[in-house]
This record gives sequence, C-alpha cells and structure tokens, in this order.
Amino acid sequence: MKNPNISIRIAEPEDEDIVLDIIKRTAFFREVEIDIAREVFTEAAQNKPGCTYQSFVAEIRGTNDERRICGWVCFGETPCTEGTFDIYWIAVDPTLQRQGAGKFMLDFSEKEIKKQSGRIAVVETSGMKRYESTQKFYEKNNYTIAAKIPDFYAPGDDKLIYVKKIVENH
Repeated sequence: MKNPNISIRIAEPEDEDIVLDIIKRTAFFREVEIDIAREVFTEAAQNKPGCTYQSFVAEIRGTNDERRICGWVCFGETPCTEGTFDIYWIAVDPTLQRQGAGKFMLDFSEKEIKKQSGRIAVVETSGMKRYESTQKFYEKNNYTIAAKIPDFYAPGDDKLIYVKKIVENH
C-alpha cells in the first residue's frame, strides 16, 4: 500500500525523544527493551564507526503540509552472516496506526536490504496473544515462522522468529 502522505528519512539525534515516546506509547515494550531501543537509536544516529544499525523515521504530512514523525524502523546486517539482515524495530505511533506507516517502513527496509545485497530479512517478536496483531502483520507481508523458542522472554512468552527471502538466488 502506498501512502503519498508518508515519507522516510534517516533518523537524526534530535528525533530520539519523539521515537522513544512512540515506543513507550505502543505499550508493547518493557522498560529494559525501551533502554535497548535508546541505545540502538543513539548508536545509529551518531553513526559510530562499526555500527551496523540503520535507523529511519517515517513522517506523515498533515493538513497544513506540516510533517510529523509517525514511526521508526531500525535494521542492519546480521553479524557473521552473508546477506542476512535483522529488522530490529518497527514502531508506529498508536494514534496513527492503520494508515500504512508500518507497511511503508517494512517495504522501505526490504528495498534497502536488497540494495545492500541482502537476501534474507529476519524479525523476532513475542508469541503472546497481545502481539497477535504484530504476528499477523508479518504473516500478511509474506514472512513465515522459522522458529519458536518456548518461554524465551519469560515463562509463557515465546520468541517467534519470522523470515522472508528478499532475493531468491543470491
């Protein structure tokens, strides 16, 4: 789905507070996960040497042509692999969900991964019922479950690993 009102740009250090606020308001992440998001965001935004995180924000155009950050995506090449990329984070402002920003960011990530000779995208998420919309989102976008690790995050909280081939024969 294309939304002409959504665009993507590289995340800048001054976007950090807005991105972390979005992550918190999704109510999906524990405090320790938010701390990790902060570290990842900071490392990517500062473009530290050796950093493999690629961090982008999605912006939506409002009625007066003003732009508002509506989401964040972070991905990068998986260390010790050839052409495997992890999509670490996709978060959409809860007040702006179901307007195509998540799909837009996922499509953007896949195109960037392909440009960088990526062949596989990997996403991890919780297997808990409250993450069902996240699971369905990846399945709808042709990701398949490659693994399920029972009780990974906590008792009763399985880890689901989704994968999608970006390039068939690399």
